[in-house]
Amino acid sequence: MKRRTALASAVLAAVATPGIARAADPGPSVSRMSTTLLDSRAVYFVSYDGLVNNNSFQKNGLLTYRGYQYAAWYTATGNAVVARRAAGAGTWSTVTLSHVLKASDSHNVVSMGVSQADGRLHLTMDSHSDGFFYVKSVAGLLDNPASTPWSPPVLGPVRTSLDGLALTSQFTYPQFVSTPEGRLQLSYRAGVSGDGRNALAEYDGSSWTALGEWSGSTGTYTSSHGSSTARNMYLHGIDYDTGGRLHSFFTWREQNAAVMCSSGGITNHDTGYVYSTDRGRTWRNDAGALVGTTGTPDTVSVTDPGLVVDPLGPDHSLMNQESQWTDSAGLPHAIISYVPGRFGRCSSDYVADRTAHGRAFHLRKNSSGSWTKTEIPVPLDSSQRTKLILDKYDNAYAVLPHGRVAGASRSSGHTDWTLLFDGGGLNAFGEVVIDEMRARSDNVLSFMYQEKSTGTTPSALHVVEFSLPA
Repeated sequence: MKRRTALASAVLAAVATPGIARAADPGPSVSRMSTTLLDSRAVYFVSYDGLVNNNSFQKNGLLTYRGYQYAAWYTATGNAVVARRAAGAGTWSTVTLSHVLKASDSHNVVSMGVSQADGRLHLTMDSHSDGFFYVKSVAGLLDNPASTPWSPPVLGPVRTSLDGLALTSQFTYPQFVSTPEGRLQLSYRAGVSGDGRNALAEYDGSSWTALGEWSGSTGTYTSSHGSSTARNMYLHGIDYDTGGRLHSFFTWREQNAAVMCSSGGITNHDTGYVYSTDRGRTWRNDAGALVGTTGTPDTVSVTDPGLVVDPLGPDHSLMNQESQWTDSAGLPHAIISYVPGRFGRCSSDYVADRTAHGRAFHLRKNSSGSWTKTEIPVPLDSSQRTKLILDKYDNAYAVLPHGRVAGASRSSGHTDWTLLFDGGGLNAFGEVVIDEMRARSDNVLSFMYQEKSTGTTPSALHVVEFSLPA
C-alpha cells in the first residue's frame, strides 16, 4: 500500500510540475486545418534576399488576441493593409491605410502590438535606418472586436512619432512585446547595420516613454583575421516568459570586413544571451551578472564577460535575427543557422553557401543550467531564416524556409528532430511569419506566407493553420 501511495504521489508531482515530460504526453505532430487567402496580389520584390511581407524580424505581422486574429501587409499598390477575422474563420475583413510603401526595401515591414491596458492595436511600418510610421487604434478595439466596426476610423491616422515621441532618426526592426502587467514595449534599433544600438520604449495605457538604449556598438572584437571597433547586436527576439523574465538571444555583426576570411561572407559571429528581471531596465548575462543598464552609458557590450552561449567565428555565414521561445519552465530556446565546418571553414558567398550547405540548430538551456545544441537534419535549401515555437507539452517545432515544419519531442530532450510537413502545395517563397500568440493561446500553428513570383509581379499571400497535439 505504501508503495502504491508513493507511486501515485510521484505521478501527481510530475503532472503538476511544468516542463516535466509525462509518459502520456504526446510527441510533436501537425495536422493541416485550413488555408485562407489574405491578398491575391500582395506586393512582391526581392530585397536583401527577402520579402517585405514575410520577414523573420516582423514581430508581429500576424497575431491573435481574445478570439480574433489580425494580419498586416502591403498590397500591390503599396498600401498598408490590416485585416481581422474570428480565429479560424474562412474570410478576413480588411482596412486599407492611407500609407503607401515608400521604397522597395524588405526591411520596411509592418509590425503589430497589443496594449492590454487599454485594448488598443498598435502598428509601426516602413522604417529602415530612418523615420517610422505609427498607427494607434481607438481604445477597447481589441477587447470588444465583435461589437466594434472594422473601418479606417477605428485604426486612426498614420503618424510619424509615438504620440509626439520621436525616438530616433535612424529607426529599424520594431518589435512589440506586452509586459506581464499589460504595458506595451517597443524594441528597436537606433543607428545602422554594423554601428547600431538596441533600445526600448514603453506605453502604459496613456502615453509613451523612451526607456533608452541598452546595447552598445563600441569596443574591440578580434578574430583570427583582423579586428573591428564597431558593430550592432542583432536580436533573435525579445520575449517574456510566464514568470515575467525578459529573454533575448542575439548575434553580433561587425562593421569591419577585416574580421572575415572572405569579403563575400557575413561578419556575424557568436550567439549570445541576456535576460532582464525588471522589465528591461537592467540586463544580466547567463550567470546572472549585471552587464548593462538601459538608458545609461553602461550598456551591454561585446567586451562584457559571459554573454556568449554558443561561440562561432565570422567565417560560417551565421544568420542574424532568427528565432526564440521560452518553455513552460521559463527556459530559453533558440534557432540559429550557419554553414557547419564540415562543408568548409571559409564562407565566400553567404547566400550561395547557406543555400547549398546551411543547417539550422536548436539551442536551449537545460534545467541544470548547461546549454545543448542539436542540428536539425533538414537542409535549409535557402539563405533565409527558420521560426521556432513550442507546444503546450514543450515539444519543439521549427518552421523552415518554404513553410516546411520539423519537430522534436520534449521526452527525447529535443534530439529526435524529424520532418513533419514538407511544405507541399504552399509554393512559399522563403521565410514565414508566425502567429506566436495563437500558438500559446489556441494550440494552433498559424503562419503567413507569400507565394513565389518573379521580378515585381504581385503574388498571393496566405495564412495556413495546423493543429498541434491536444
